[in-house]
Amino acid sequence: MGSRGRQPERKKANAAVIGGVVAVVVLGAGVSAYALFSGDSDRTTAADDKPRIKTGPVTAAEVRTAADRFLTAWAAGDTAKAAAATDDATAATAALTSYGKDAHLSGVKLTPGKRAGAKMPFAVSATVAYGGKSKPFAYGSELTVVRRVKDGKPLVGWQASVVHPDLKDGDRLVTGAAGDPPIKATDRSGNELTAAEYPSLGTVIDGLREKYGKKAGGTAGIELRVVHKDSGKESEHTPDKTLVTLSKGTPGTLRTTISPTSQAVAERQVAKREKAAVVVIKPSTGEILAVANSRPEGFNTALQGSLAPGSTMKIVTSSMLLEKNLAGVDKKHPCPKYVTYGGWKFQNDDKFEIKDGTFRASFARSCNTAFISQAKELEDGDLTKQAQEVFGLGRDNWSIGVPSFDGAVPVQSQAQMAASLIGQGGVRMNPLNMASVVATAKTGEFKQPYLVSPEFDHRTLATASRKLSPSTVSALRDLLHYTAVAGTAVEPMSGLGTDMGAKTGSAEVDGQKEPNGWFTAWRGDLASAAVVQQGGHGGDSAGPVVRQMLLAGD
Repeated sequence: MGSRGRQPERKKANAAVIGGVVAVVVLGAGVSAYALFSGDSDRTTAADDKPRIKTGPVTAAEVRTAADRFLTAWAAGDTAKAAAATDDATAATAALTSYGKDAHLSGVKLTPGKRAGAKMPFAVSATVAYGGKSKPFAYGSELTVVRRVKDGKPLVGWQASVVHPDLKDGDRLVTGAAGDPPIKATDRSGNELTAAEYPSLGTVIDGLREKYGKKAGGTAGIELRVVHKDSGKESEHTPDKTLVTLSKGTPGTLRTTISPTSQAVAERQVAKREKAAVVVIKPSTGEILAVANSRPEGFNTALQGSLAPGSTMKIVTSSMLLEKNLAGVDKKHPCPKYVTYGGWKFQNDDKFEIKDGTFRASFARSCNTAFISQAKELEDGDLTKQAQEVFGLGRDNWSIGVPSFDGAVPVQSQAQMAASLIGQGGVRMNPLNMASVVATAKTGEFKQPYLVSPEFDHRTLATASRKLSPSTVSALRDLLHYTAVAGTAVEPMSGLGTDMGAKTGSAEVDGQKEPNGWFTAWRGDLASAAVVQQGGHGGDSAGPVVRQMLLAGD
């Protein structure tokens, strides 16, 4: 693990609903000029008996009244009145208009649920109609009541998720001819992949459809879908999501590199954990065999995550030190309790030290100071060059078949440069990146990971400008293998044979009690990496996940 030391009486009010239901639709961006509260408070007056601006938590009665004012106005089709009941009338007006015009939703009704503080959940039912076809559409959402600072008035806090829980600011609901034809994504053996069987592949299949729907030969249908705001960066892009299909298009078939065996194991492993993500690839080809996240409906951390990788980054750093003759596997190498560089005092986990030890011992025990001590011998851009030129990281040019983040190793100086040597500072990675790193260490040559063969669309995969020398490859394999049999990775790698190696890691995150746990390893022609956020030591949290992936085979 990388670490451093530096010395209220309530009024009753009944909801005003129409026949037990109210029409509702919303979309827009929230604003921050309002204080969010829950609970009750009393009205206060000044000494001259003039009413003061009401402050404090919104009362239960205020929540019900504000929510009903908004929902009832909407039910009556009074867009202006409904928008005025929110804290962002401009955004609300645009959203309420778009709901009918773009999403083609009508007959919207809502059943309020049980209030929870300042929040009011509700169930929505509507009809989506387009091109002579229609279908019912139902889902749950919620709104939050806030108190306006300038006058204390309770209003509905405007945010896109009031319309639908999948919406974020800038997203829209749209009904019409789908921009991309549906696809039938298959595994490497030709069997169909579905989100029902493999939940983590839901967003992956959406991404594949967006990129390859037309190329795969399908024809578009008519759908109600979530159209996400374009961030302009592929690494941050979320594929559009279909909510209702009014008429099915004809799907094209697209074969992927996914192994059904590996994917099934990956799904089981992440499901057991709160915030885990894992990737498995073949070092010899770069084929991605499995991708899984504990929260499959959310952000794809496995492919798009941007997290400090902690000591797993020492694989990249070690390759650089070996090439620069700043370290040798069995050469003496300092591992003191503390090292100061750039004004920061760095230390090892539990402040351990290795007296008269070798670089092998320091790598196996993940000694931070053994790496920080070499910062004075390096130029600011050395690690960035090593990551880009050898491991293919940080160039924003990977084309795996769906949106991905290719890692980041920015040029830094002073203490931040030193911290980057142990996977902290500005270094950012995800399991895909770190699986690729250990695969490159094993083979000596970067092979860009991919989900769809480049032969399908004749795209050019990313490459690295140079390979590792045979001697450096041999040394890295030795270090990683020793860590797996006599270092911090022993328990997860026990009994996995001789052709294997691993590296543990944990990365501190401001505001977290426990660091993120990382583990990356290879066995034969399999390479895997996992992260468990707030998992603590990587060998304990992420290690068991990777172990099962290496046992699963391909």
